[in-house]
Amino acid sequence: MMKPDEMKAALARIGAEGTPALRQFAPWVLDNLPQVAFHSIRGLAQQAGVNHNTVTRLARELGYDGFDAFRADVQAGVEAGLGAGSYAARARSLRQGHRDDALAAVIAAHRGNTELLLSPETVQTLGACIDPLLAARRVHAIGVRSCFSIAHYLSYVGGMAFANFAEGPSMPGAIVDQMSRTGPEDIVVAITYAHYSQEVVRGCEIARSRGARVLAMTDSHSSPIAAGAWQVLRLPMGGPHFLPSLNSAFLACEMLLAAMAARSDTAADRVSDFEARIGQFGGYTG
Repeated sequence: MMKPDEMKAALARIGAEGTPALRQFAPWVLDNLPQVAFHSIRGLAQQAGVNHNTVTRLARELGYDGFDAFRADVQAGVEAGLGAGSYAARARSLRQGHRDDALAAVIAAHRGNTELLLSPETVQTLGACIDPLLAARRVHAIGVRSCFSIAHYLSYVGGMAFANFAEGPSMPGAIVDQMSRTGPEDIVVAITYAHYSQEVVRGCEIARSRGARVLAMTDSHSSPIAAGAWQVLRLPMGGPHFLPSLNSAFLACEMLLAAMAARSDTAADRVSDFEARIGQFGGYTG
C-alpha cells in the first residue's frame, strides 16, 4: 500500500515530468483525491475532463497494476481521514480541504459508496441472508447513537411486513435485556462503526453466548462485532463528512427488506393491514 504522503509526492512528480495528458491530470488528482476514491474510471474521467485511458495510465505510472488497486489505496486513505482518526480531526479536515467543494465531495462519496455496496461479493452476502431472516423465530436490530436510526428503520419497517421482527430496544439497558432473551433460532442485526459502540459490542457477545446468529453491518472485517458473526456485511462508509457515511447502511436495509418481501407469502397482506389501521385512526393525512 502506498502511503498518502508518498502518493502525493508521486503525483506531484508526474505533474511536472509526465506526458502532456498526465501533466494535466495528475495535479487535478492531487487536489481531488476523494474523487478517485468514489468514482469508476469513466466517472473520474468525466469529472476531470480527460480521456478514460488517461486515468488508467496514471494508475500504472504510479506503479499500480490497474485503476482498482490505485482506488483501493486512495479509499483506505480517505476512510482513515488521511491520518485523521477522530471525528474532530475529520471535521477539521473537512474545513481545511473542502471549504468550497463539500457538496461535490459528498455527492462523489455517495456515488462511490453505492457502487462498492453493489459489488458481487456484497450482493451475494445480502442474498445469503434473505431466507434465514424470513425463517428466524425473531429478528432483532440493535444500534445506538447515529446507528440507532438504522436499527429503528430496520425493525420498524420490517415489523410492518414480517411478524418475526422485534421492536428495537430503545430504553436504557434494553439491549442487554433483549439480547439475554435470544436463542439459536434468532438473528441479531447489529450496526456499528469506529468508534465502536460498547453497548452494541456487548449485545453481540451476549447474543452469541445464547446461540443467536449475528449479522454484523459494520465498516471492517476487523470490527469487534465481526468476530464470531454469522454474516459480515462490510459497509462502504467513506466520505468527507466528520462521521462515516450511513447511506450504504440504509440502502443495504432497503435491499434486504425488499428481497424478503418478494419471497414472502404474507408480507403484502401485513403491510396492507398496517396501512389500513394507521389510516383508520388518523395517522395519515390527505
